Amino acid sequence: MRTIALACSFCALSAPALATPLSDRIGHYVPEKAQRVTGVHDGAGSMLNEPILDDKSLSTNLLFWHRGVIEPHSGIGEHFHNRCEEMFVILSGKAEFTINGRTSLLKAPIGAPDRMGSAHAIYNPTDQPVEWMNINVGTSKVYDTYDLGDALVGVAKDPIPQFITMKLDRAGLKPVSNMDGGAGIVLRRRVLGPAVFYTPWAYVDHLIVQPGAGIGKSKMADMSEVYYVISGNGSVTVDGETAAIKIGDAIPVDLGQSKSFTAGTAPLELMVVGIARDMRTKDTFAAVAANAN
Repeated sequence: MRTIALACSFCALSAPALATPLSDRIGHYVPEKAQRVTGVHDGAGSMLNEPILDDKSLSTNLLFWHRGVIEPHSGIGEHFHNRCEEMFVILSGKAEFTINGRTSLLKAPIGAPDRMGSAHAIYNPTDQPVEWMNINVGTSKVYDTYDLGDALVGVAKDPIPQFITMKLDRAGLKPVSNMDGGAGIVLRRRVLGPAVFYTPWAYVDHLIVQPGAGIGKSKMADMSEVYYVISGNGSVTVDGETAAIKIGDAIPVDLGQSKSFTAGTAPLELMVVGIARDMRTKDTFAAVAANAN
């Protein structure tokens, strides 16, 4: 039995040491560094996997952010978690997503959140590799998993998914002028709101910052975030420290840290994951109707 997550240890809710330069705190996906693993959660075939953030990247309960490739006719076998929840995201190709025994073939870019206690799996039935991510958030810094020993190859499929999906569809983005006091136009959509998740995971947003535009400086005392660069390039400033960012980077922004973004020569496309300090602060956030979208 092979899993791709490392057990996470207990950690107090305190910000990571800021003595580490911002450029080193940013997770960088380097395909050449990804490791080939086989039989992941008793799944078929093999995949390439690289952890780009871990349980120490934020003081909140992010356990890991993995990036890699699901090779043809390969996947992650059926398993579930009782103390954490995760979301598989594909950025290219097609894959069969399974949640609680219901399977659908989904086309990228798309993801499916798996809530605590729900069985889930993914399989690439095609002859082409699939670019893949996995994000895991817990009720604490402790990871758990239980494998069901099923690769779910050749199973029946529903034409309409019988589970929640997250489509990173650019057509659904809406323009925001001078976002957080920044310049120009940012395209934005909240693709998953706080009601989706049972852990302190609060939301997933999709943003595109147009060239010459930027997101102004803001901070949240009770909400941490990770910004993943889907495409494009630009720069980020966290607590006054600036670093260049590009496709494949994951930028952690912890509780109370200020952040701002500027697009570079191409539109800066971001997927944003918000994680609350705890369930009490998440419930307060969710009680504001505007935070649902």
